[in-house]
Amino acid sequence: MPRQPRYFIPDIPQHVITRGVDKQAVFFQDNDYSLYMSALHKASTEHECDIHAYVLMINHVHLLVTPRRDRSLPLMMQSMGRGYVQRLNARYERTGPLWQGRYKACLIQDDKYFLTCQRYIELNPVRAGIVAFPAEYPYSSYAHNALGTEDPVISQHPCYRSLHPEAESRREAYRSLFRDEFSEEELLNIRRRTNACSFLGNEKFKKQIEDMLGRRVATGKRGRLATKKDA
Repeated sequence: MPRQPRYFIPDIPQHVITRGVDKQAVFFQDNDYSLYMSALHKASTEHECDIHAYVLMINHVHLLVTPRRDRSLPLMMQSMGRGYVQRLNARYERTGPLWQGRYKACLIQDDKYFLTCQRYIELNPVRAGIVAFPAEYPYSSYAHNALGTEDPVISQHPCYRSLHPEAESRREAYRSLFRDEFSEEELLNIRRRTNACSFLGNEKFKKQIEDMLGRRVATGKRGRLATKKDA
């Protein structure tokens, strides 16, 4: 199967997913999550990527990122992945790869699409049945975006800040978004578009991307059905 093309456009957010080899664990104890976040913070700062949301699951990671240069995202992922894996391997005296091939990355349109994707990421532990509410999961950006917990990794996107000019009211408005459940169609669309390294947005956004790239963009409408395991 040919690799899906990935699109690198500065200042356009991307939903990124990276998985463990054969869906095996990439985190083994609490300290590993801290190790990953340290590597992510260092790599995102060095390569000019703004991290807006994340969730660290036991065998995969979701990120919502805005790269500031055309190579910011791949350089960040390469640097962060190498830094984390080397330290993890040394900690557990393990060898071999940790991540399953290339990461997936999907361009995200601003406005409702951005906040939809951010909410999708932070609800991942709920969909997986690990917790009943996103605030109960300790390894995500929900605590910062919804509750105001300090998180040096997070850079708030203008779409998030536009919810309200005052911080506490902004967090309250953000929490209210989580009252609405995703439909199966919405979940399927997000999963398919991300797995296809496509885009999440309307036709105008698609045209904008194609004009900037000078080529067509895949829609992710074909391929196998996404399942709950693809969350």
